Amino acid sequence: MRNPAFDTLPPMSGRPVLELLLGDVVRLRRAHPCGSSEWLVDRLGADIGLRCQGCGRHILLERRLLEARLTDFVSRGDVSMSAAVSPRPAMGA
Repeated sequence: MRNPAFDTLPPMSGRPVLELLLGDVVRLRRAHPCGSSEWLVDRLGADIGLRCQGCGRHILLERRLLEARLTDFVSRGDVSMSAAVSPRPAMGA
């Protein structure tokens, strides 16, 4: 049986998900109005939290928008810090 709600969704791309870590500093395609184009990743999930390295402004971007606007990594964050906040599997599962 087909679910009509899923017929409206676009097909998933074959691209792998971009590996982001807490503490990454990324450069985006366009500069922030303060002049800085570097952002610190401070929240992970479906929405990615970014803090401007120039003025400290905090924004949330959808993951796919961030992937489209990202040009490169300035520096990489700490793997152990990201692992500490990642969801753990349920007990007994």
